[in-house]
Amino acid sequence: MTDVDVLSSRMKSRLHLQTKTIGAERIKKAKDNNEDIAVLSMFLPNASAVEENRNFYCSLGDYCRQGDPRATKAGTKKMEYKTRQWHENCFCCCVCKTAIGTKSFIPREQEIYCAGCYEEKFATRCIKCNKVITSGGVTYKNEPWHRECFTCTHCNITLAGQRFTSRDEKPYCAECFGELFAKRCTSCVKPITGIGGTRFISFEDRHWHHDCFVCASCKTSLVGRGFITDGPDILCPDCAKQKLM
Repeated sequence: MTDVDVLSSRMKSRLHLQTKTIGAERIKKAKDNNEDIAVLSMFLPNASAVEENRNFYCSLGDYCRQGDPRATKAGTKKMEYKTRQWHENCFCCCVCKTAIGTKSFIPREQEIYCAGCYEEKFATRCIKCNKVITSGGVTYKNEPWHRECFTCTHCNITLAGQRFTSRDEKPYCAECFGELFAKRCTSCVKPITGIGGTRFISFEDRHWHHDCFVCASCKTSLVGRGFITDGPDILCPDCAKQKLM
């Protein structure tokens, strides 16, 4: 047997297959090891092929494109895959019925798919753009996303590998979440997000960052100490006493 075309179902990623050509010795080894390859060959017009031709039966059976699943005349090409055999034109995608030839294919259970039909039927699709995810996807709320599609609901900056939080099941970057939803510090007026372990203090209807909770007069931290309110300000006991004197 001379060199023939062989299709391998080994994937570069989930859906991208490799096609390669190998020789007779490599084919025998592949068959002996039950490797996942398809072999394209030809019915030979000599006595050595008689037994092989007698045992041939196209796997399409009654749907054989040759009209006879046992048609084995010399010169007819055949495909062998996983102990099954087809005429070359019968080795086709089970969905679009296009002959595989020497193109890539994907086996699933007992069926053969071209790459396009397999993607359409089985591939994981991004919840946002509905396009196939071949590599580098992320999962959020048990749903798949392309990395580039997983973005902040408000500003659209990518969130893959970044800090983010959610509101109403929608993801937001830390900055947008703070600007849109967080309480604001009474002192610096910046949002208090709590992301990353930021501590804060609340008193009545007012809130402060941990570092902003200081005496309005001497700027001493009031965390863990007593304090007195003076209108919008908070004072340490010493400053409050001096103000009353």
